[in-house]
Amino acid sequence: MLGKGGRRRLVAQAGVPAPSSGTLYHQNQPFQPNWMLVNLPLGAALEVRDLHLWRGERHVLRGVELTASAGTLWHVRGPNGAGKTSLLRVIAGFLWPEAGSVRWKGEEVSALGDVFSAQMAYLGHEPALKADLSARENVGYLVRLRRELTDQELTAAFARVGIAEHADRPTRMLSAGQRRRAAMARVLLSGAPLWLLDEPFTNLDAAGVELFAGLLAEQVASGGVVLVTTHQPIPAVNVHTLELT
Repeated sequence: MLGKGGRRRLVAQAGVPAPSSGTLYHQNQPFQPNWMLVNLPLGAALEVRDLHLWRGERHVLRGVELTASAGTLWHVRGPNGAGKTSLLRVIAGFLWPEAGSVRWKGEEVSALGDVFSAQMAYLGHEPALKADLSARENVGYLVRLRRELTDQELTAAFARVGIAEHADRPTRMLSAGQRRRAAMARVLLSGAPLWLLDEPFTNLDAAGVELFAGLLAEQVASGGVVLVTTHQPIPAVNVHTLELT
């Protein structure tokens, strides 16, 4: 077990390239570029065991346990400062814990490296979009770091999240909710089976919340695993809950 002085930080690298699905998805169809949604285990896909994390002098995560099977949606709940964001960042490989382990399909995430990065999509508090670039330029660039991407796929993803008419505007001219939708288009286009979404409903109107809930349901129905932090109820059935205190 590492002491507080031995904490380390890891920034995940861009995933390895993967083949494009080459499929054009329309606005009223489920958008599932599922080239990654294969070979998920029938049992546990994501396992978190006895996870401990310190942030400064605070022992934020205390022995967190989680077993998420393929095709499940998890609502990570807790008050401000309970460690919800920290947990997602540890799972993503952005932070190293002091103790415990994170396994994906039976393998330690720390050992998988780029293989895990290519199978995980992370959406943080901020949409991670350059203000002077258009949504199309932002999302296209980020997705192409991971895999080949056609213009048709990009256009279809923006239509799926309801901002097709705004895709070519500078991001600084988009509303906060529209930027959130653009960031979700990146998650969709990643084709990753594991989604780690930190407060994805922030700044969305009622229609946006309903849309995002539908996207989560589609990901789960495809056999993916979704972890969501949010202070509001998730409008979906069969939601598992992890309570942090």
